[in-house]
Amino acid sequence: MNPSGRHSCPGSGPRIDGPLSAEDRAGWCWAAFFSRAILGTLFLVPGWHKVVEMGALTHARRLFVEGFAEHWIPTWLLWLLGTVIPFIELMGGLLLVLGLWTRKAAVALGFVLVLVTYGHLLQEPFFVVTGHILPRLLLVLLILVMPRGVDRWSTDRFVRERRENG
Repeated sequence: MNPSGRHSCPGSGPRIDGPLSAEDRAGWCWAAFFSRAILGTLFLVPGWHKVVEMGALTHARRLFVEGFAEHWIPTWLLWLLGTVIPFIELMGGLLLVLGLWTRKAAVALGFVLVLVTYGHLLQEPFFVVTGHILPRLLLVLLILVMPRGVDRWSTDRFVRERRENG
């Protein structure tokens, strides 16, 4: 407990109020870090592959333009999405790993998951989302509902503390 009588994660910063034990507060801090780091890696590595190794345009052509040629989606939109999504995965994943603009990155990656889910279901109406999409979605949701400030090892928290302390 700190001098104000409120509970907080180890270190300074925003507080988690309520009847939480020190072990529970530490658990929130670790859950925030591991969720962010793992989700970031799950997007960063494939994003790197699609942008750097495969090339964003090759990714767009093979997986979007050719992959959805028989569906209702206009070709220009397939090119746009197929080219932009790998960059969102790469940058969103990197931002999560760094803990910088964490919520904004999680929201952007959540939109990617919505698009990817629709694409998979459009190609295969009974696509099973539990292997690829659901684990990532659960981590996105966990990051978004977590109390602000519990991730003590994020760049967001470091920047916020620097601003507050001058």
